[in-house]
Amino acid sequence: MTRLLIVEDEPSLRRNLERGLEEEGYEVALAASAGQARGALAQQPDLIVLDLMLPDGDGVDLLREFRSTQNWQPVLILTARDSVEDRVAGLDPGADDYLVKPFSFDELVARLRALRRRALEGQSVLSVGGLQVDRLRRTVSRNGHELYLSNRQFDLLTYLMQNANSVVTREMIARDVWKEGTATWTNVIDVQIAQLRRKIELPGLPTVLYTVRGQGYQLGNPP
Repeated sequence: MTRLLIVEDEPSLRRNLERGLEEEGYEVALAASAGQARGALAQQPDLIVLDLMLPDGDGVDLLREFRSTQNWQPVLILTARDSVEDRVAGLDPGADDYLVKPFSFDELVARLRALRRRALEGQSVLSVGGLQVDRLRRTVSRNGHELYLSNRQFDLLTYLMQNANSVVTREMIARDVWKEGTATWTNVIDVQIAQLRRKIELPGLPTVLYTVRGQGYQLGNPP
């Protein structure tokens, strides 16, 4: 489960973000001030949503402090400051994205997924539910048992792991893995998913790859 830290001093927004992002499958930690954020950052969250206007300091200063300790988890700035100068001031110290209030919750979720995906793409080893993929050696194992996948199945599993605990549609797979249009490849994708499931679902181990009716597939936690 992706660990997300929300640094936001407005109580109602903080609660709404916590509720909504937990429903999206995130493990959410909250901080209402720079002081609280420092303690939470020590727990190494996977993603950070950072408000710039905090009651005990400026979020930009907190970001500079965080980056100075060689922590490179993705940071999305969430703020009412919307001038070009404000955006530059937030991005230059090391923020990865910038979203201005008021904002669409769906857009926030999409941006967080993109940030998490880019962060995972920089990792050579991915792990989800006992599955381990070494992208450099192109090996796959589950609970220590080596699995043998075709090249296409390996790429498909890697993509599902990069989007772990989120629904991945056939359209997304066709676009990002097959690099083709959906009309041609939908049935092929279903066949490859079925073959992949037979290889990674081992006897005695919990289900890790789910079909989400009418939507697509999800690797990791139950949808």
